[in-house]
Amino acid sequence: MGSADILSTLPELVLIATALLLLVMESAAEPHRELLAATALGGLAIALVTALGYGADGLYYSGMLQVDPYARFVSALALVLAALAIMVAVPYLRRTLEERGEYYSLMLFATVGMLLMVKAQDLTMVFLGLELLSIPLYVLAGFYRHRSSSNEAGLKYLLLGAFAAGFFLFGIALLYGSTGTTSYSGMAQAINSGTELSRVLTLAGFGLLLVGFAFKVALAPFHMYAPDVYEGAPTSMSAFLSTGPKLAGFATLLKLIAVVFAGTMVHWWTAIWILAALTMTVGNLAALRQDSLKRMLAYSSVAHAGYLALAILVTNYDSGFAMLFYLTVYVLTTLAAFGIVSLLEEGEESAMPGVEACKGLARRNPWLAAAFTLALLSLAGFPPTAGFLGKFFLFNATLDAGYLWLVILAVLNSLVSVYYYLRPVVAMYMQPGKNTSALPIPRMLIPALLALAVVALGAGFIPAPLVHATASAISAIL
Repeated sequence: MGSADILSTLPELVLIATALLLLVMESAAEPHRELLAATALGGLAIALVTALGYGADGLYYSGMLQVDPYARFVSALALVLAALAIMVAVPYLRRTLEERGEYYSLMLFATVGMLLMVKAQDLTMVFLGLELLSIPLYVLAGFYRHRSSSNEAGLKYLLLGAFAAGFFLFGIALLYGSTGTTSYSGMAQAINSGTELSRVLTLAGFGLLLVGFAFKVALAPFHMYAPDVYEGAPTSMSAFLSTGPKLAGFATLLKLIAVVFAGTMVHWWTAIWILAALTMTVGNLAALRQDSLKRMLAYSSVAHAGYLALAILVTNYDSGFAMLFYLTVYVLTTLAAFGIVSLLEEGEESAMPGVEACKGLARRNPWLAAAFTLALLSLAGFPPTAGFLGKFFLFNATLDAGYLWLVILAVLNSLVSVYYYLRPVVAMYMQPGKNTSALPIPRMLIPALLALAVVALGAGFIPAPLVHATASAISAIL
């Protein structure tokens, strides 16, 4: 291990050092508690600078990790997401008197797992990153120990996550047995040259990997944990749960298929087709029946996973670009939406905010109502938001690949989603609420709302900067 290897993982090392520092600070005197969030954000800022500006592109750690424009783009997005998630969490944790250093420390460790997954060039490193992402999330889902719903969320996530990890690890074992290696380049060479031990063994291994990824990104029928976990977990944690794993999971899966398994598409495209169709349909139909805002957004995130699966099905330059663009818009708008929902929560376990809580919000805080409306309209795909452009790019790439009926189904599902996305909007502007007191916006939440406005509106009216960034990133692998 040389200095070049260390420079390639400098963002991860910075985050690990910051996470350990936070644990030490937690044991210090009470007056230092307000510095916890600032320390976490400082570590993320330094990691972001190092991720964008330090180290040369190439293979490191004996080919286990690769730094390229794709990894840099996704890493930067993951770091920005983690920083905004912490800003969303600060007012929520302080309002519920649960701000502790281990919350921010666990979030940083989970972020390290995301960075390792997108840089990985070996399945062993992917598994290490996946577990480093998952284990902190299991703890954070059950962070509110005094809430039975939070305990239930953590336990469900842990048990189902353990099963998914078993499938993933067994898939790695089968691929190693078939190709004799776990490195991307070695597996690709064996598969493309036909020197693998058994094509059936290879496809079985990939199928098990797909099950593990499907659980992590909540593809149906592996999505059953998502609504209960998102609702039971602290709302600030639900914001990260619904975005971080999807970002890392889809980015890693697309790279894995593009580099290793693209030549075997004829064997697995039907399975991806069914997963995409089932996921978007189940997610949208289930969201129609939800009154709880957290469960509605949970099923909405399942539906968006179905749309993103279209890029995995096609796996070409256009679909990869569309996926990165869509992911950028989705993670920031969903994070902002959960942040606003956290303000509507009364703090009682039995009083999770429903559509009823949105009534009269436009009178209580017009800016907050406008931000929530913008987030929902972007998720629904209304023009001129960036959410519309994301769906247009994704559906257009899928249509060009010849999947006409799947695109028709996706468009119909998008139309269905309009109903449940507009319900809170109608309540905010057209129905009087029982609570007429002003609802101030916490200062720490303002950056998340500004990021929402810049991405949802800015990239909708002037998409060129984000288009160029995503196109440059995806060209590294496709």
